[in-house]
Order: sequence, then C-alpha cells, then structure tokens
Amino acid sequence: MDSKKAEQRYIACRKRKAFINRLCFYLCRIFPVKRDLVSVCTFEGKGGFGCNPKYLVMKLHERRPELKFVWFVNDMTKEFPGYIKKVPNTLWSRAYWLSRSKVWIDNYRKPYGTCKRRGQHYLNVNHYTLSIKCLGLWRGPGFSEMAYLVSRNDSGMIDGVVIDSVFCEQMLPKGLVYDGPFLKTGAPRCDVLYGDRSAYKEAVRKKHGLPPDAKIVMFAPTFREGAKDGVRSVFSEVWTIDFRRLLDALGARFGGEWYICTRVHPQLAPAFRGYSNPEVQSRMFDESHSDDMYEILAGMDAYITDYSSACFEAAFAKMPVFLYADDVKTYTHDRGNLFWNLAEDDRHAAGINREIFPQLDASLPFPLAHDNGELEADIRVFDEAEYARRVDAFMADLGVVFDGQASVRLAEVVEGWLGKE
Repeated sequence: MDSKKAEQRYIACRKRKAFINRLCFYLCRIFPVKRDLVSVCTFEGKGGFGCNPKYLVMKLHERRPELKFVWFVNDMTKEFPGYIKKVPNTLWSRAYWLSRSKVWIDNYRKPYGTCKRRGQHYLNVNHYTLSIKCLGLWRGPGFSEMAYLVSRNDSGMIDGVVIDSVFCEQMLPKGLVYDGPFLKTGAPRCDVLYGDRSAYKEAVRKKHGLPPDAKIVMFAPTFREGAKDGVRSVFSEVWTIDFRRLLDALGARFGGEWYICTRVHPQLAPAFRGYSNPEVQSRMFDESHSDDMYEILAGMDAYITDYSSACFEAAFAKMPVFLYADDVKTYTHDRGNLFWNLAEDDRHAAGINREIFPQLDASLPFPLAHDNGELEADIRVFDEAEYARRVDAFMADLGVVFDGQASVRLAEVVEGWLGKE
C-alpha cells in the first residue's frame, strides 16, 4: 500500500473515532453547565500544574475563591493545590467535565471530536508565543492533512487565543489554522520572569542543595519530531555539547561556580530519566519532570537551547541566551522554513523570515553557535550592555507585551465569560 492510501485509511479511522467522541459529548449534554466550573488541561494531559494555565488559574482562585477547577491528567499521581480537582484524561471524563464547564482553558489542542456547547467559552492560552520553528500551515508539506483536521476542529471552538506580540498576530492565523480573536495580554507564565527573581533563585538552589551564590545555566533542547523508526527520542543530535567546556567558559566570563540544569520538552519528559556524564555529573541536575518550567527558569542565570521558543522569554528577563545548533541546515531542510533565517544569515544577526513576515524587520538578539568552539567564543565575548540594547530593540520591533500583568488581564477576560448567560 502506498503512503497516500495509508494516510487516507488512517484519516478515515480517526474520523470514525471522532464520531464516537462526539456522541459521548452529546450524551453528556443531559447535564447542565455549571457557571462556576472551569476545566483545564496542559500538553494533552501529559503536563500537570504548569505553563500558562497554572498562573491564570492561580490568579482566578485569588480573585474568585468560590470558583471550582478540574484539571485533566494522564498521570493521576501529579500534585495540585487543594482547590483543584484532578480528573483522568479519558474520553468519558473529558465528555462529562467539559460538557459541564462554563470555561475551558488549554495550552494545546483538544482531541479530535471534542464538542463545545452553546454558552461555553474556550480560552486557548497556547504553549508558545514567539517562535523559531514554523508551525501549522507555515510548515508546508510537513503539516499533514490529519494535523490540519485536528487544528481546524479545535480552532473552530476557540473564543480567544493568548498572544504577546505583533509577531503572533501575523503568524498564528496560519500557524493555528485560526481566524478568531486574539488577546494580546502577554503570556501568564512570564509574569514570574518580570522584576525581582531572587525568591525563585533561592528556591531552586535550596531544592538541589547548591550554594546560595551558585550560578546556573538551563540547557533546554527542543522536541524533535520524526526520530528514528518513528520513535520520539531525547538523544537525537542534541547532546553534542561539551558541558565541561561550557562550564569553564561561563566561569571565565561571568565568574562564580556554574551548574547545569537540563530540561527536555514535556512531550519527552515522561520517558527521560536523566543524563549521565561522569566528568561533570556533580555539577548537573535535571528538572524535566517538574510540571512548571517557568519557576525554574526564573531561578536561572543563563539559558541555552537549539530551537526552543523559551529563549525569547529568558531574553525578556535580560538573562544571557545562547543558541547551540550544530544541525541547523539539516534541521531546516527536514522541517521546512523557520521563522528566522538561522541557516542563511550571519550567525550573530539572524533576521526574521521576510517571506512570512513582510511587514516586520527584526534580528535575533542572541548568536547561533554551530559547534562548541563558537559557543565558547560567544560566551567569552558576551557584552551585557549591548545585549540589553538588542533585546529592547527586538521587543520594540515585534511589539512584545511583557510587564508582569498578563495573569490579571486574562483573569478579567475569564471573569467576564463566567458572568455571561
């Protein structure tokens, strides 16, 4: 059977399952919608109390303690505050609780076949805003027909998508297959990165038994799709970085004793059990299994990734950011276009992809290293004042909202929806 026929059979199977899903939702309409009930999910149930939903729910609870929250999880051992009821992320559980909830909050996509009722509101708080990797229809042939159907079904139910910039306004209609309203509030998870971060720095050092004056760099490689034999793998041309050399360079440039915090993507975290490197093991720790990356990120002193969108959020906090991607040409070829010209432009001034963003003109404020030698050089010549200037210009060029008030703004939106008939 050729690949096209196989794909069509797969799509037909998914459509049959979606029909069954819809039947479950319609049956659950015998239950009334509760005006004080909010349902929440992160990363298709793989996540827990983290990302944008966490900070919005915390703010809603602070302002409206009478509200009730249910949170869908694949792993029922995940921990939540007492005011949140965790429920299994199964078909009948979703059909029952979503059918009864006045407001839905999600940072990903709802399963194909999910149905919203009249009078309900669905807020998609997203799990990225600014991005390096193309998504949705911007991926061209890399965006499958099935992915398009799932996106279109989900986007048709959404009442508002959270964004933080003009970049998102121009990118997300095709990125999410979405033509509804945007809420330019900024990302709630970034509120902890604004202003004084000393409490978060103290917390992460106490948790891992580090000296109070320890310096920490987060290494957060991106999620790679299409791994060998169809298996999603953590170790996929990502860990060629020389950690001993990295620690030496950071110490030489910034002073102090440096430690490395590893953090893989939530889609890969359940299968990740740490990284072993005897040469630097005593100065490495892993936070891939923590539900909230952003409290951890707020405790960092620097950030390194290949293509993860969190590089932008670290930069907004004026944290030094370094890109390390020794496969950028191959990755760009395999995935399709990137939003930034990493494979074509000077590695110190990669510009925005003007074919996608003809009305924007901006350059990344951090360099891209292709090997360990370039990464070491980028760290040793890092200039704080020049970096701060470039970050400020970048935020202005893309119309970024970052002021620590995103959770408040979104809570007000949700409260308005809860008050509607």
